[in-house]
Amino acid sequence: RGCARYHGDSQESSAQPGSSRHGQSQLRNVAFSGAIKKHQKSLSAWFSHQPNEERQFGPSFSLDAVHVDPVIRESSLEEILKPSPDLTVQNQLQQPCRKVISLQNLFDVDACGRPVKNVVLYGTVGTGKSTLIKKMVVDWCHGRLPRFELVIPFSCEDLSHSHAHVSLRRLITKKYQHLRDVVPVLEASNLRVLFILNSLERLNLDFRLAGTELCCDPNEPVPPSAIVVNLLRKYLLPEASIIVTTRPSAARRIPAKYVGRYAEICGFSDTNLQKLYFQMRLSQPGCSGEHSQHRSSAEQENLVEMLSRNLERHNQITAACFLPSYCWLVCTTLHFLYFTRTVPPSQTLTGIYTSFLRLNFSGEVLDSSDPTHISMMKYVAKTVGKLAYEGVMSRKICFSEEDLRQCFEVEMKTESELNLLEVFRSDVFRFFLSPCVQLGKEHTFVFTIPAMQEYLAALYVVLGEKKTLAQRVGKELSEVIGKVSEDVAVVVNVVSKVLPLRFLPVLFNLLKIFPRYFSRVSGKDRDAIAHTMAEELFKEEDYYNDDVLDQINSSILGVEGPMRHPDEAPDDEVFELFPIFMGGILSRRNRAILEQLGCSIKNLAAFEIAKAMQKTVIRKGRKGLPPSELMDYLFFLHEFQNERFTAEAVRSLRAVNLSSVKMTPLKCSVLASVMSTTCHEVEELNLTSCNLDSGSLRTLFPVLLRCKALHLQLNSLGSDACKEIRDLLLHDKCVVSSLRLANNPVGEQGARYLAEALAGNRSLTRLSLLHTALGDRGAEAIARHLAENQHLRELNLGYNSLTDTAALRVVEVAKRHETLDEVHLYFNDISEDGKRALDSLRMDRDGVRALVFLTAGTDVSDYWSHILNVVQRNLPFWDRERVRQHLALLLQDLESSRSQTANPWRKAKFLRVESEVKKMLGKLQDGSL
Repeated sequence: RGCARYHGDSQESSAQPGSSRHGQSQLRNVAFSGAIKKHQKSLSAWFSHQPNEERQFGPSFSLDAVHVDPVIRESSLEEILKPSPDLTVQNQLQQPCRKVISLQNLFDVDACGRPVKNVVLYGTVGTGKSTLIKKMVVDWCHGRLPRFELVIPFSCEDLSHSHAHVSLRRLITKKYQHLRDVVPVLEASNLRVLFILNSLERLNLDFRLAGTELCCDPNEPVPPSAIVVNLLRKYLLPEASIIVTTRPSAARRIPAKYVGRYAEICGFSDTNLQKLYFQMRLSQPGCSGEHSQHRSSAEQENLVEMLSRNLERHNQITAACFLPSYCWLVCTTLHFLYFTRTVPPSQTLTGIYTSFLRLNFSGEVLDSSDPTHISMMKYVAKTVGKLAYEGVMSRKICFSEEDLRQCFEVEMKTESELNLLEVFRSDVFRFFLSPCVQLGKEHTFVFTIPAMQEYLAALYVVLGEKKTLAQRVGKELSEVIGKVSEDVAVVVNVVSKVLPLRFLPVLFNLLKIFPRYFSRVSGKDRDAIAHTMAEELFKEEDYYNDDVLDQINSSILGVEGPMRHPDEAPDDEVFELFPIFMGGILSRRNRAILEQLGCSIKNLAAFEIAKAMQKTVIRKGRKGLPPSELMDYLFFLHEFQNERFTAEAVRSLRAVNLSSVKMTPLKCSVLASVMSTTCHEVEELNLTSCNLDSGSLRTLFPVLLRCKALHLQLNSLGSDACKEIRDLLLHDKCVVSSLRLANNPVGEQGARYLAEALAGNRSLTRLSLLHTALGDRGAEAIARHLAENQHLRELNLGYNSLTDTAALRVVEVAKRHETLDEVHLYFNDISEDGKRALDSLRMDRDGVRALVFLTAGTDVSDYWSHILNVVQRNLPFWDRERVRQHLALLLQDLESSRSQTANPWRKAKFLRVESEVKKMLGKLQDGSL
């Protein structure tokens, strides 16, 4: 009984603690679950946060809305170490990657059936490593990664800045306070934990025992790099899974025995992924803004279609979009070109490219193990920038291996420089240079995006890297002498007090002359930069190219039409963005971003360059420029973001001729932004055939108010636009004195708006409504309000299908008008009776002159050449058959009037005009006019 009692007591006593532990375990699990949910919520909010560039250069999208997983393939250390394969597009495009693996399957057992605990995910700059990790974390937060119960991400960049010893437990709770109750039992809880170590290249890891001691205690303070090393050694938390992201050059730092699987991010090596990304990104509802939703939706679909066709042609853009980063740049640029209704000062094309580089490089050094710690962007500016600049100067976009060797290897002197070059080739080279897709040039390289060549060339010049050998030696010598002179000053002061050596101060002063002299000489560099900018901005051989914004659009979307024959000589390369990027890089905002990337441009340097530009750029800008070149000049001023400089440049532009430039909403915003820096009156603004609409007029409203002569012909401006013009003419600050609206579908309703404007306007003296589909009702609407106007002197209602009633009604009102003395009524449906009534008008008696026919009674009209010139100028936009009929009537009228006069001088004049009309009719029938 005693034994039984003992055992019973023992079982009873042992059952009670077990039950207690089970209850505590349940409570702990509940606590863990709550803590992990809070952790998930915190991570989701942080990793779903998009960078500033997303909000600044277009609508911000969630990762779920626009994310496309890049291609990931299983790799090995041997593949990382072996030389790169032949970099031709044919070797990359549309070829199925071997051993493709999804993100969800990275921790599956390997080929030998062994469990995988450590995964190294590597890829070159721009392949989307960081975005992929963000998406992985967000997926786990939303329950789409059930393999792991807890995910703990670490940024190796953050860890690299921490030099104090810290324990793993303290490190986790410091970064993620919600896990403070989970961390103490992390090792014993059997939780399936995943550590994410992003950007491992930021850390200098030493896996030797002599360099990093073994540590298995999560509570022991050690350097952060030692925590990472011991996690990868599986000496610390051996059951935890780890995924490391890094660049190829740093992947070899981890011994292969600690890596269960290598995986390479190949980007969008399949064009179907590129198309999917563009479809998702450009078709989002918020992409086109709030205005004109139906029209913008159609424009979005058209953009996606054109982009898809260009990708299918396997053009250069296909090679660029292997990198997801460049897909982002393409979408951002298209958003800038097509959906920008107003341009805030911070939104420039240069700003897009500068921010794009910050997104991808973010100031990181090229090689953390190199003692110079040169930033990646600084190295690119010195080397790739040199290649880009030499290409711009020689008008070359394709570069051979010899060209690359000249730029990268010629000045190699040390082991450190060679190591940096190797890191650059493996990690960064493909970001900027890709294989050429042009037949016969497969083994040459071009810049991934054409505009990137011009950006880097501009950065190379503005940073002052374009120096001769003498300038480089002089600068180094000046710095050495400057430092030495400071030390010598102390010695000279002491010695001169003890010994009467008067020549020592003299020698010392002579020694200080050199740095001062060199600083003056170096100031000449600023003049050279300004001179280069002016020369490239106003090259006469580029005067009649498309403006730069249209060139960028063509480089992305391609050029519709038949493809060029391989044997056909290519067009000369143009580099008109190069000087514009030079100006944009000098803006304060872009200099601040470049400072973060390790490319410093001092305020004094920017000020001196701007000062030198006043002597060159503004002086050359005063000369008459062709419309497309003037648009480039205005865009340059917008990119430069220097209000004082822009105001001085704009004051010199008394006439602005942008005829035939396709004025997109962006260009209208640029024009309005640049012109708003001053308040001076513009003598003439020519916007003929510029694809304007009512939205364009709203954007340009402040500019139009200050224009004396306004040319808006050939713009498809309908009644909505006329409503905007009415508001413009009725504004109390309007100075428009001449308004030309010829060849626009104004119509009857538009005529009513313009009639209201005439009644209240006080500045307009000339109004041309030639060929605007007014009809009799539109003309009568104008006639009703014409009496209220007190300033109009000339009114053109030609080619508007007016009959006798409307024409005579307008003339009757004009006869009573105080200032109106000229009415154009030619090419209307006026009968012989109407002609006789109008012919009877006399300037001295009736106070008005009507231009209707080429004859005036039995004489030739004084305005016959004017009428024929109007016909000849507008013939491409008029109905040729109707013009032919009108010319035939004019010819009959001339012949009839000639037969009624006996004056030989008048007969000769009639014959001359008849010959001109017959000649025009002959050319019209032949199709040569």
